[in-house]
Amino acid sequence: MKDVVIACVGKPSAGKSSFLNAVTDATAKVGNYPFTTIKPNYGVAYFPIDCPCKRFGKEKLCSPRYGRCIDGKRFVPIQVMDVAGLVPGASEGQGLGNQFLDDLRHANALIHVVDVSGTTDANGKETIGYDPIGDIEWLRSEIHSWIFGNLNKKWSQIVRRHTATRSTVVETMQLQFSGYGANMTCVQKTMDRSGVKDNMDIWDKATIKKVVDSFLDERFPTIIALNKIDLPDSDKNIAKIMRKYDQNRVVLTSALAETFLRKLSKQKFIKYDEGTDIVETKEDLPDSDLKPLDEKLQNRIEKVQDLVLYRYGSTGVQDVILKAVEVLGLIPAFPVKSLTTFSNPNGKGVFRDCVMIWSGTTVLEFAEIVHPEIAKNYVGAETIGNRKIAEDDIITLENNIICFKTSQGTSGDA
Repeated sequence: MKDVVIACVGKPSAGKSSFLNAVTDATAKVGNYPFTTIKPNYGVAYFPIDCPCKRFGKEKLCSPRYGRCIDGKRFVPIQVMDVAGLVPGASEGQGLGNQFLDDLRHANALIHVVDVSGTTDANGKETIGYDPIGDIEWLRSEIHSWIFGNLNKKWSQIVRRHTATRSTVVETMQLQFSGYGANMTCVQKTMDRSGVKDNMDIWDKATIKKVVDSFLDERFPTIIALNKIDLPDSDKNIAKIMRKYDQNRVVLTSALAETFLRKLSKQKFIKYDEGTDIVETKEDLPDSDLKPLDEKLQNRIEKVQDLVLYRYGSTGVQDVILKAVEVLGLIPAFPVKSLTTFSNPNGKGVFRDCVMIWSGTTVLEFAEIVHPEIAKNYVGAETIGNRKIAEDDIITLENNIICFKTSQGTSGDA
């Protein structure tokens, strides 16, 4: 299984690089002018899940190989990519359109960062009073135009080959969509979603567009991050967008507020519980090792609390990643050496590995992901309660702690 990658997309200066800096340990170049990001920046975000160590009372022994675990809340790593900003005409090569669309192939889901304050226009230049509601449909339409254009210009050739090889529609379309990182399962779901049943030789442009539309929904599930919620004109724009779009895919965010709070936390000025509105200072925790705040810093923190934390419950940054993981249907799975101790062979703590797998992954497929040698020497597998599970069983949240049996003994290390 290749690494899961979530891409931050949007027009220049919408706050994509700030978002990446806020949600990861990356340091992306930030600037309020178009094309600050030329090549994609990568970072690792950490999203919280309930760790099984708490379920079994082993919080003090939990020692993740990657990420961290704090009192049973496990922060699991996932790759986030910030790509070049998109401008109108990108599908025709305007701006850095070709590079953006090429970078997109590597993503599993998209986070569309929208400047909800209306302080940047369609090209990412500073302005006032801009209506951001069109930015959402516009970005999708650019990606749609890119894929549709690639199909449409060679459609007669595609149909001739389809007829000559007697391929199925899914086989032919998978060949066309493979360049966008689509496998056969993705294309089958695309066709099911589209409802198109006609033979390909009678598809018109409207039908092709319909299939591309379904492909975008299937291949690039998108979360909308309404950024800069603390700026003056944001409220009216938020209300307008929330009325028009699925609220389950929209998250209110302030990337700069999150970056500010994380920085102060690292500098030991505050204790900040990420993903919440909890910020504690030396005044709140007099016996802690926190540094005292001067009046200027105290005022800045109070401003963030008033404009963001107390109004919205958090900066929203962590919620965006959680939503993206949710729409991808990823499931945490834990390979262990022992179903009694949950430790690894070296005894360096419990539940060392957490692997995010796709919904529908079988036990044997998971063995291959953990290590090819485990799959090669696979004999069987057990889950909690020493309950045997078959190699073709689907892994769910009910059986995601697994001890593999191989011809060389038990195995549970990634």
